[in-house]
Amino acid sequence: MRVGVLTGGGDCPGLNAVIRAIVRKGVQEYGYEFTGFRDGWRGPLEGIAVPLGIPAVRGILPRGGTILGSSRTNPFTADNGVRRIKENLAKFEIDALIAIGGEDTLGVAARLVDEHGVRCVGVPKTIDNDLSATDYTFGFDTAVGIATEAIDRLHTTAESHMRVLVVEVMGRHAGWIALHSGLAGGANVILIPEQRFDLDQVCAWVHSRFKATYAPIVVVAEGAMPKDGDMVLKDGTLDSYGHVRLSGVGEWLAKEIERRTGKEARTTVLGHVQRGGTPSAFDRWLATRFGLHAIDAVRDGDWGRMVALRGTDIVRVPISEATARLKTVDPALYAEVGVFFG
Repeated sequence: MRVGVLTGGGDCPGLNAVIRAIVRKGVQEYGYEFTGFRDGWRGPLEGIAVPLGIPAVRGILPRGGTILGSSRTNPFTADNGVRRIKENLAKFEIDALIAIGGEDTLGVAARLVDEHGVRCVGVPKTIDNDLSATDYTFGFDTAVGIATEAIDRLHTTAESHMRVLVVEVMGRHAGWIALHSGLAGGANVILIPEQRFDLDQVCAWVHSRFKATYAPIVVVAEGAMPKDGDMVLKDGTLDSYGHVRLSGVGEWLAKEIERRTGKEARTTVLGHVQRGGTPSAFDRWLATRFGLHAIDAVRDGDWGRMVALRGTDIVRVPISEATARLKTVDPALYAEVGVFFG
């Protein structure tokens, strides 16, 4: 059997660990051969592929990013996209395909399986941790660790100058990174997309912190919105999946806090720093287990399924279930951490 592998969407710590596990187990235990498709769905769409054997995956476990490259290519918006993919899979003699990605990449995989009979298995990847069918996605733990370290460092400069420091983290529709890093980093305000925020309340929390002779740290997810406003956009352009580019809410929030409170405010946007660099031990562990179980799903012919973490077990779920809705922060969980605001 020859198996194709691709990584789509945003890069993520742990992608290489998945690739390594798939190839190592697939070659050593099942005698499979592997082809790596370059740059997400653009690879099978345009026929861009590389051989993928054990020598190619040596030493990649601790590396961030992906040796196969990635993109946000959507074959369903391309001319004859499905036909071209099927032709290229046949050209490279691919018997099965493993797609590693988030909501959009796996959404394409689900449609290819359900509507066009492509033999595909999914592996969940996103630093946002917002896929509903799995308890955790790899990349999330690394992103939270990076954001927490940044918040730790910003406390000292905030208190040295007695400024408000606003830290903008990733999170388009789900505030998991903001919630986890904000709580772990001792933030005084955490703002997430699931709960529209009251700017007057935010300013009251800022004043409260200064009264205690400490400088406040405000952590805000890029998709957070005020009660009386809209999402702040970087620009109006859309990617091939129809997503707008976010970023800017941190800068807007700092200006509003400064204008309303008279306290000096500065913004730090972590951006792609959260995606890069060495994956954490947990992300290497989870990604490796996902890879091992993904190749088992290929062996079993369990097409249209995605590996997922439930408790400490790796299970298989329909890809369509994983992409049907996003996993967002429960209001009760957000209320639980509210004791630390202000």
